[in-house]
Parts: sequence; structure tokens; C-alpha cells
Amino acid sequence: MRDVSIIGIGQTPVGEHWERSLRHLAFDALSAAMRDAGVERADALCVGNMLSGEISGQAHLGALIADFAGLRGIEAVKVEAACASAAAAFRQAYIGVASGLQNIVIALGVEKMTDDVGSRLTAGLASAADADYEVIHGVSFVALNALIMRRYMHEYKVTHEDFAGFAVNAHANGAGNPNAMFQRPISKEAFLRSSMVADPIGLLDASPMADGAAAVILCPTEQAREFTDDAVRIKASALATDSLSIHDRCDPLWLQAAEDSAKQAYRQARVGPEDLDFFELHDAFTVMSALSLEASGFAERGKGTWLARDGQIGLDGKIPITTRGGLKARGHPVGATGLYQIVEAVQQLRGEAGDNQIANARLGMTQNIGGSGATIVTHIFERVDS
Repeated sequence: MRDVSIIGIGQTPVGEHWERSLRHLAFDALSAAMRDAGVERADALCVGNMLSGEISGQAHLGALIADFAGLRGIEAVKVEAACASAAAAFRQAYIGVASGLQNIVIALGVEKMTDDVGSRLTAGLASAADADYEVIHGVSFVALNALIMRRYMHEYKVTHEDFAGFAVNAHANGAGNPNAMFQRPISKEAFLRSSMVADPIGLLDASPMADGAAAVILCPTEQAREFTDDAVRIKASALATDSLSIHDRCDPLWLQAAEDSAKQAYRQARVGPEDLDFFELHDAFTVMSALSLEASGFAERGKGTWLARDGQIGLDGKIPITTRGGLKARGHPVGATGLYQIVEAVQQLRGEAGDNQIANARLGMTQNIGGSGATIVTHIFERVDS
């Protein structure tokens, strides 16, 4: 296997892009990444997306986007793994380069969600759950997470207020990200006052649905210097799965796929959680932040909220998370989210995170969750010194 690095990144602002179609959003991010890398052609394109067929009426995205971006003829496919689609697409791009089959590969995540914000979108998101045993009962995706959060509060004797630090931190960091959907801090009081969505999940526990696209260019590390002096090396790439249905899991309060993929990533990179400078986790809901921190080895079981309560997740904390706002403040264009995380990790390691920059950041981890934990993709990245 060859060593692989990222040589270019691109993204669109996250928001409600009424004036841009799905293909235009994809083109904007892809072309920005190619300009950043200084490349005009690639061997392959891997597109992460979840809902294009349901919301935009458009499948077959690989060929569509390759053609629209002036790359007609290259290998191009869509990868779907619910909300983990983008990181899964990135992993396929990584495998293509690492295996030696391809040299320059584009990984792209794109989602256009705000064209339909009604029942069709809710049904589309629910398709990430088990159709036969969960969705058939009419439970929405937010309701499934509310059940998990209620059980967490019961088992570990924590209150809704204990989750406030996750949302407050995310919005504080989103204020420094020009591509974030929400660029204004919130207070703990605002979190506690926010309206209820699915008890105990309030409005400020949940990430917003949005449109957006993000892309990266990968090549063998030995060739990276031909394109850039700011290459970021992929130290580890791991994907693990669990049951779609929550009731089929050994423990509904443990993200087994997060533990499995994180442990694989740590072994590949030969590091542990204590070595990481930041962690871009998948905070679709505040409870998922706590569960991810626990399963990935940053906190003991039932004590993930303690890190938020004690201020250890901020930019100068023990383990900074959601350093550019995360899903909560940046926004959650589901099939693109994993690549936004990766682009933001690259910005940190390049020293391009502006007001959100972590001093001397050298190692960072991203974790993208599909469904309520059925697919979890973990990557570790390293700054390559000039």
C-alpha cells in the first residue's frame, strides 16, 4: 500500500442555496479543490451523497458530475452510506490511490436538501434507519436519537442542561467560520430556552439540514511535493458497521462501530487518543457528541458530557472538537458532511483556520456517522512539514 496525501481542498458555504442546483454546488467545490491542487485532470471521482434520488430526482451522480465538471471519460461513482456517505467516498478514493490503481483521485460530497423541507425530506432521512423494524412504526430520525438521549440521561443520571456545552462550543466556533450556516454564538440560557423538537432533544441540540458540497484531491505522498508545499498525510482510514436498528445492538448507549473504527485508526496511525490535537466528531445531536467521545477513548462511559461541562472541548481544551462549528453550527448537508469535516481538518493542519486555529496542530481525527451509528468512518490526518 502506498502512502497517500491530500493536495487540494474546496468547499461551498453551507446554507440554503436556492439559486444553485446540486450539480452546480458539486462543480463549485470540485473546481475549487482542483485549483487549490493545481491539477486539471484526475483518474477517478468518488461522490458521496445520500438523498439526490429522493429530493432532487437525480441518481447516477458520478457520471453527471464528471461530465458537468469537464472530466467526461474518467471513472466516476456515487457512494452511499447514509450520513456517512462523504467519508465513505473519501475512503474509496484513498483505497484507489493507496492500492496503486490510481494516482490522482477526487473525493466529493454534495447534498441539496432545502428544495424539499417537508415530509419527503423526513422520510428520506428516516431511510437511514431500519425500514422493517423502526421506520414502519412512524418513528422519525430525530425521534430515534431522542430515545437514545432519554436512555442516556436515565442510565447516567445526567440532565438536559449537561449537554449545553456541546452546542455552545459549536456555535462559538461557527462564529469564526465564514462557510458556516450559523455564525453567531449562543448562550447556555438560550440552549435551555430553545423549543422542544422530540423530547428531550431541543432545537439547539439538533444540527440544521442544509445544502453544500466539499471536495479534496488525493495523490501518492511521494508525488505531493509536485503540487503543493502544504500536503496533509492520511495516517489512517477505517470503516466499521453495526446494526441499523438500535434494539438489535448489544448496548444502545455504545457506538460499537465508532469504537471499532477508532481502534483500527489508532493502530494504523500508531497513536492513541491522547496524541490527537483535535477531533472533528459527528454532532448531529448533542448526545452523539457524548457517545462519540466515549467510544473513541476520550472519556469513560457515561462521562462524555463532563468534557463539555468542564470546558475541555474548546479550542484550548484537552480535546478540541467541532473546531469550525461542526454539524451544529456549520450545518449538516448529510451526504457532504464527512468531507466538510476532512476539509476543516486539513485547514487546521495547514494553519488556515483563522480565528479558530489550534496552535501547532499536527494530528487530527475526523469521524462521520451514518444513521444512528450503523456505519462509522474514522480518519486520522497528519501535517507534513516542509
